[in-house]
Amino acid sequence: MRLIFECVECGSHYLPPEAMVYPDGPASPVWCTHCQAAMRAAGVGEDPLLARVALATARAARAGNARAGAGPEETAGGRPDVRPSRPPVSRRARSGPGALRGKLA
Repeated sequence: MRLIFECVECGSHYLPPEAMVYPDGPASPVWCTHCQAAMRAAGVGEDPLLARVALATARAARAGNARAGAGPEETAGGRPDVRPSRPPVSRRARSGPGALRGKLA
């Protein structure tokens, strides 16, 4: 499963190569290819702390997605989702003073 990143500059999501290396250099976990080229042309370097945080966040999200796909029967409460197959039978709809009031009036 590959890591998906969000660009810090433009906010777009991008999918770098698995080896994190493009033909013209290393891939950035902080910037997409367009923003990375613009920053390189402007002479701005990537913040190493921000790059480590982006990699750790992407790895944690990937691990969370792998755990979430464990089984469809598990829910947030830990109990399976059980719903009744038919509505409950109620005597309220069949009986009551509603039928008698029409006759008395």
